[in-house]
Amino acid sequence: MVRNIKRLFLPLAFLLFMQLSNAQLGFSHEIGVIAGPIAYQSDFGIRYDFETNSGNSGFGIGIVHYINFAYRADCNCYTTDKYFNDHFKLRSEIAWNKTTLNHFGKWVDANRTSDAADKLRAHSGEAQNWDIGMQLEYFPRSIRAFLAGEYSFAPFASLGAHFVSFNPSVETTYQDLNIENANNFYPGWQPGSISAENGSTWSIVSSIGTRYKLTILSDLMVDLRFQYFFSDWTDGLNHQLSSNKSNDWLVWLNFGYIYYLD
Repeated sequence: MVRNIKRLFLPLAFLLFMQLSNAQLGFSHEIGVIAGPIAYQSDFGIRYDFETNSGNSGFGIGIVHYINFAYRADCNCYTTDKYFNDHFKLRSEIAWNKTTLNHFGKWVDANRTSDAADKLRAHSGEAQNWDIGMQLEYFPRSIRAFLAGEYSFAPFASLGAHFVSFNPSVETTYQDLNIENANNFYPGWQPGSISAENGSTWSIVSSIGTRYKLTILSDLMVDLRFQYFFSDWTDGLNHQLSSNKSNDWLVWLNFGYIYYLD
């Protein structure tokens, strides 16, 4: 945990510096919390398998901050009427998620009685990530009009990058329970396919969602996020078979509450 915090300190300090610098320019700010279920797409289970996708699910929570270019907090007035100011917000975020992982699908069906199937059934893991980063959110409808209450919903799409500190865990109930013993895991995997080492990587984050105007100073938010990691080790498994087509990624359905700061 301490190492995870250290990895995040410098990016967090940079984000705080950016926010404070922008505050001097007179933009307004918003802060909120998000939480929701996660479907983790990793090397556990079978690609495009419903049981895998529904079984390897977890939960995430985060704190978000927005720079609102359409409104100035220092004068309680709108900024210069420009397209960028009225359709974009800059979102910074620090979040945590955790997912328990198991093998699902035909290779672990009850009618399979081989040692290989037993080893797959005995193998489980956990993906646990801290991440911090920024996204640029685009609102096709006017942010000013939404702030003024002209309509209740403000759909958006976003794209950005997050720095990720991952801390996977690996377990097996096969024979001596030793995760260092390759014989306790699926024999088709190459040596070195299992690792519970902490690490860090970058990720691409994109989402679509909408805000709902709850009060003058608060919104409800829902967004569906796709996050692709530039590492295949966030789940503690990288079996390197021909069926391993991509790095780990996740889908996160967020529900949030956003408050506008004066």
